[in-house]
Amino acid sequence: MKILLAASEAVPFCKTGGLADVVGALSQKLGAAGHDVCLFLPRYRVVDSAALPGGLARPLMVPLGGGAVPVSLRYLQYKSASVYFVDCPPLFDRDGLYVGADGKDHPDNDLRFALFCRAVLEGAKAVGFKPDVVHLHDWQTGLVPAYLRRHYKNDPFFASTATVFTIHNIAYQGNFPLASAAKAGFEPSDLTPDRLEYYGQCSFLKAGLVFADQLTTVSPSYAVEIQASGERGFGMEGLLQRRSVELTGILNGIDLEVWNPEKDPCLPARYDAASAADGKAACRKALLAECGLDGTKELPLVAVVSRLDRQKGLDLAIEALSSRLDSCRLAVLGSGDASLRDAFRELARRRPDAVVFREGFDDPFAHRLYAASDLFLMPSRFEPCGLGQMIAMRYGSVPVAAKTGGLADTVAEPGNGFLCRPGDAGDLGLALDRAFAARAGGGWGAVRGAAMASDFSWERSVQRYVGLYGLARAGRA
Repeated sequence: MKILLAASEAVPFCKTGGLADVVGALSQKLGAAGHDVCLFLPRYRVVDSAALPGGLARPLMVPLGGGAVPVSLRYLQYKSASVYFVDCPPLFDRDGLYVGADGKDHPDNDLRFALFCRAVLEGAKAVGFKPDVVHLHDWQTGLVPAYLRRHYKNDPFFASTATVFTIHNIAYQGNFPLASAAKAGFEPSDLTPDRLEYYGQCSFLKAGLVFADQLTTVSPSYAVEIQASGERGFGMEGLLQRRSVELTGILNGIDLEVWNPEKDPCLPARYDAASAADGKAACRKALLAECGLDGTKELPLVAVVSRLDRQKGLDLAIEALSSRLDSCRLAVLGSGDASLRDAFRELARRRPDAVVFREGFDDPFAHRLYAASDLFLMPSRFEPCGLGQMIAMRYGSVPVAAKTGGLADTVAEPGNGFLCRPGDAGDLGLALDRAFAARAGGGWGAVRGAAMASDFSWERSVQRYVGLYGLARAGRA
């Protein structure tokens, strides 16, 4: 099958979050399975800094809003996928993928990603890649299905092309003023509630939800949650209910080669399930010393590797842990919300023996945290899928998580973790108490072993995607 993936980020080229991990891994796994895979990405400034080889494929004039924008396609064969970068320096050669140095969204994000969406289709034609299916990811690519239905419906090149649109986090919708639709080349007739209009705005996410042949999201539970209420569906729940037959929840996977405690070069000691007790003890001792935490008592080490965001429930974590620092050690790595950053800094200042906070993202340190920690904290208010809990379990760090979305689909109590109600600091505290008691008891090896035995490989997810691609194609026949 000829599969075109388009996204605003993918490892190893550009990344702000889990979307990049998923798209990068999925493109490679589909290619390794024998499919002809082509991945389109914007060429941001950070892509240049990665010093990746690649030459000019060809110049393009991309139609947009009654005019045309000059674009170049730059090509790279990366392992089992062909990668095309949409190179338009006025729009993409800047700091930050979506936000500037001031922490605010780039004011022309509507134009940037409308151009990218149109360039994906024009680029596919220019290089002769006639896709059986186009798989789009999140609002930045939401206009692609709309362009196909409204602008390319009579183009024989795409006559049999099906579309699949994946919601990675429905809270991020790409909502812009109505004038953005005209800039993108759409007519006033497209700005209706059954098409692109969303509460007086133009929604790129809604465009994908309305016009794609099949919809997916990144866990079965999240697929149910985003249809159930406005709190979870963020205003799109009615549309998703109407399209429920075409909406499928497919759990993400993780790269088992990158996340492998048996071979991880970042660890002071490597281990497998059989040697996890000794291996993790060595990693824990090294990390406590590295961070200046008191290791004289045999207390559980709790880790957080996360974007600092209210969605992640980290304010609840601070509330629950503040009174429990005599019973554990806490190591936090993340960046984001300033109030959460300051709260973790203050916690570390008050209890330097028990708490360390590192701002930013340090990949080797993240690997060491997963390996050293006994418990991994993810008390999210909502969580479409979550990769952190999967990685943690791979390293024998047992999750303490909220029972929501992908966390509910991957963590079980009793079994491989501990669960609490989302948004409830008191219940999170009780889950931590149960985890601390289990850590001190004689059955901890079984809990850790169950976590390490959990299967979060990509193989089953890839098979489900391929089946869905076939279903989308059948619907277009």
